Amino acid sequence: MAEAACEAGPELSAVIGATVPTGFEQTAAEEVREKLGSASRISKDRGKIYFEVPAQGLPQVHRLRSVDNLFVVVQEFKEYQFKESKEDALKDLEDLVKKLSWADPLKVWELNNSLKKRKTKRKKPQPQSTASKERQSDDGEGQGAEPEDTGKQEDCAPGAAGVEPASSQDTEETRGVASQIGGEEEDEDNEQAEATEESQAGAGAESKAGGGQAGQGDARVLRFRVTCNRAGEKHSFTSSEAARDFGGAVQEHFQWKADMTNFDVEVLLNIHNNEVVVGIALTEESLHRRNITHFGPTTLRSTLAYGMLRLCDPQPTDIIVDPMCGTGAIPIEGATEWPSCYHIAGDNNPQAVKRAANNICSLLKKKENKESTSSGIPLDIIQWDICNLPLRTGSVDIIVTDMPFGKRIGSKKKNWDLYPACLMEMGRICTPGTGRAALLTQDKKCFAKALSRMGHIWRKGQTVWVNVGGLHAAVYLLKRTWERAEEKRAFW
Repeated sequence: MAEAACEAGPELSAVIGATVPTGFEQTAAEEVREKLGSASRISKDRGKIYFEVPAQGLPQVHRLRSVDNLFVVVQEFKEYQFKESKEDALKDLEDLVKKLSWADPLKVWELNNSLKKRKTKRKKPQPQSTASKERQSDDGEGQGAEPEDTGKQEDCAPGAAGVEPASSQDTEETRGVASQIGGEEEDEDNEQAEATEESQAGAGAESKAGGGQAGQGDARVLRFRVTCNRAGEKHSFTSSEAARDFGGAVQEHFQWKADMTNFDVEVLLNIHNNEVVVGIALTEESLHRRNITHFGPTTLRSTLAYGMLRLCDPQPTDIIVDPMCGTGAIPIEGATEWPSCYHIAGDNNPQAVKRAANNICSLLKKKENKESTSSGIPLDIIQWDICNLPLRTGSVDIIVTDMPFGKRIGSKKKNWDLYPACLMEMGRICTPGTGRAALLTQDKKCFAKALSRMGHIWRKGQTVWVNVGGLHAAVYLLKRTWERAEEKRAFW
């Protein structure tokens, strides 16, 4: 049996599903190809990609910068035919459980769980789920055209699978509470060795997870919950009903114990129109929370920051500036992933600068704990006025920033004066001809008007529609023209 496990383990592969910031699916697919050598398929359901990797590559998968949550695919049905009546449709979902090939995905889950336990002890679940909210945030948007201002996602309260989320929209989610997946990154060589070792042992994991029928009294009974994400108008059932009935069938099949809060296994049932994907979650908390320890009122997700930076294609020795850095999500992500560039961050709010500085210190401590000798990170933080930056004219290669939406910070009225002044000052410091900027805003009308006034120094390129905390926002990729910008005063 042990020999068979050793033979099967290294050859075990998995189809991984990943949730990513909407609009940045192609960015995530490119990162997967570059770092893992795997081709990705972008789902029809926005904000998801799928790719295949060997099981021992799981540590590298968890180090991807553009993905929020990960799951191993049990099976995918691209054209699933739902019955018209609710009872028949739900009965089909129940019957589906016994037809699925659970063995290999459960081995992958067991391997992932073993690696996670080696990193850190599992933390006690909190009464409110952060992962639940983040997995929802990318649902229900259109692509290629400006989305409507009425969103389709909702905040779902924790509870039993039979409780209907408070929403009348077509996109539904039923979620409970999630806890944190093992936090700190480890040395790549050590993780790879552990993954290979555990993948060999993981081939026998079915005795614990996959084959947990009622005759195995010596094995600990696993606790589980089912999370259903549903989008579409032609379903006769709700996400809560699907999660309840599918979960009942899972419980009967494996003899697992249902537990909505302190669970071992989270089974995912993703339904998007006629596409059905069954999976097992590999993350308990979104991977975007990797860098930030001190949060502000509008802290940007690290995965979205990575996507914005990547749009600008940073090159070695580039100077990258975030003039409205907030808690520093963008410059910290930039300094971590593009250490050959020099990053400058600033904000006019002293409290924001303090939070960003604390986040940088936390990152440095993490680096020192990981490495015996730390050389620091190429990042400076300054308090300044966005309309009067203490930087030389034409000295900056890339500007990436999250502009005030006019909701939690500032106001829509103030943005009408702020946006043109910002674009003018950014145009002054940015290198003519080669400079570029990626700017995130939800105040699209105001930004469009300001950009039309600054058309002589900025040209709009790509626009990526994204979802930020339930708000339909846009990332604008701008190119700096050769036109000379107005200089208010000399700094040097």
